[in-house]
Amino acid sequence: MGHVLVLNASYEPLNITTWRRAMVMLLKGKAEGLEHHASHAIRPGLLLPTVIRLRQFVRVPYRQMPLTRRHVFQRDGHTCQYCGFGGEPLSIDHVLPRSRGGADVWENVTTACLPCNVRKGNRTPREAGMPLRREPRRPPSSLSFEASRRIRAGQNGEWAKYVIGA
Repeated sequence: MGHVLVLNASYEPLNITTWRRAMVMLLKGKAEGLEHHASHAIRPGLLLPTVIRLRQFVRVPYRQMPLTRRHVFQRDGHTCQYCGFGGEPLSIDHVLPRSRGGADVWENVTTACLPCNVRKGNRTPREAGMPLRREPRRPPSSLSFEASRRIRAGQNGEWAKYVIGA
């Protein structure tokens, strides 16, 4: 209930904020409500927003999402990208092994269960006969990454039409 998706004037996701901050922006006329909680009224005729859009375009500098274990697991849905196993423990696998020049970049790391990681060893997926279920890619942005995670978790489903890749 407490989070609101903030869209730029161009309808691109900009931020996730609290409903209190969203209400201030609505009441000051800086934003308009696009989606609302049907069952949560602040007062008669004023529903709690879930998605708001700024009336003026805000220019935001692009920031790349840092490559961390948590983010790789989140990107891959906490499942092995070789066999589809979704339990613990999971590890990080380099598609092109580091010993063969593989770098620590989004496009070269993926989630693997321990048996698959050991079986693949110091080989490429093609050499090991273990195709990837999904090619590793850099997530679009940390905001759409977080919003997509919330949508997949069953929270804030009304955000899906505003977030790419949800």
